[in-house]
Amino acid sequence: MSTEEIQKLNRPRVEAMEEILGKPFRVLDDGFIRVIDYLGDDAAVVQAARVSYGAGTKKVHEDRGLIRYLMRHRHTTPFEMCEIKLHLRVPMDCWRQWIRHRMANVNEYSTRYSIAIDAAQATAPGEWRYQSEGNRQGSAGFLDAESGAKFSQQEAELHQRSREIYEERLAAGVAREQARKDLPLSTYTEAYWKIDLHNLLHFLELRMEANAQYEIRSYAEIIGKEILRRWCPLVWEAFLDYRLNALSLSGLEIEIIREIAAGNRENARLLAVRNKWIPEDPSAPLKRNRERQECEEKLEKLNMKIPWEKA
Repeated sequence: MSTEEIQKLNRPRVEAMEEILGKPFRVLDDGFIRVIDYLGDDAAVVQAARVSYGAGTKKVHEDRGLIRYLMRHRHTTPFEMCEIKLHLRVPMDCWRQWIRHRMANVNEYSTRYSIAIDAAQATAPGEWRYQSEGNRQGSAGFLDAESGAKFSQQEAELHQRSREIYEERLAAGVAREQARKDLPLSTYTEAYWKIDLHNLLHFLELRMEANAQYEIRSYAEIIGKEILRRWCPLVWEAFLDYRLNALSLSGLEIEIIREIAAGNRENARLLAVRNKWIPEDPSAPLKRNRERQECEEKLEKLNMKIPWEKA
């Protein structure tokens, strides 16, 4: 085996990742994320793709162009060649959302074998959010400071009392697996989370999105902006362009945009009527329609006036 061939087998080393290896990024009030290990880099994605394309591909495509092509056309297997292992401290209620992303290897701190972490996420008086009226899964706006202060005080008292009861049970000899049952969901847990780059991008696309819950979005933004950006900068750039900041249009939305661009606003409105997004009578009130609302958000991003909106 030649020296050149041996060098090709060396493990990729990303200096920007080596600088942060094991160092925690703080999240929320007492959470963190830190990188334990990583496998591969931008070059590993390119290498995997070129096994399929053939040895001569490098003369045609630069690495950046190939990665952007793969991202643009959803060729996902080359991204599976990279993996990362993270150590997380996260509130249990947030972790329940997180663990729904099943394409990862997980080992969580066990309160059956160990004493629960003595920390729970606290909410500042200005951070209590109203339930969104238009989205059962979301929130919108914040409670006033006076109400928030009351709820924060109640929260602190609840956390303190639940911890006291938990520790009293342990001192009395109650099994840890049972003593833990009344701990609040705001109690922090820890886990090792290993995931390949393809599935990490899917996680980030969902959890960095503006409508994602604030708490899990805070973790996702750290993973994307502080870790992935350092680890695979070309993949990160392509992900921002073609996934996170891109728009996906349905066939109907394309028809509507085409009519608006041609100046046929009434035709665009009639398309919405025929698909029961809006009533036929322009003076009738609009009922809630999730698909129409999503289309309206896309039109706003494109600086296009909504054709069925009253003047």
